[in-house]
Amino acid sequence: MTIFKETVETEPLTVSEAKELLSEVEAERALDEDRELRFELARAIEHTNRFAVLEPEESREFVTELLDLDVLDDESVAYKIVDLLPRTRTELRSVFANERYALSGDELDEILDVVAKYA
Repeated sequence: MTIFKETVETEPLTVSEAKELLSEVEAERALDEDRELRFELARAIEHTNRFAVLEPEESREFVTELLDLDVLDDESVAYKIVDLLPRTRTELRSVFANERYALSGDELDEILDVVAKYA
């Protein structure tokens, strides 16, 4: 007998939002002495604690502000920018390395101006 798992819904999250959700899971597990954190969950919590720089509300505002720019339409790229907080054109270009389009220097500067407000 094979058990299939189906993805019902997906929602992109920033690392800060994931940290908030995982901290709730961690607190719930801490209340029950019989339930231990599985290795994968413990590593995910460790990762989000290390790399989450912004508050969840702040990261949501950041994503919205990036998507409001005329130069950025791809939601997944906006989430990558929020998670990585690139500070230079070179770092920002690396975010767009897998995309089928490239941005001009002025467009990159426009995005970096928004990043500078949150970094």
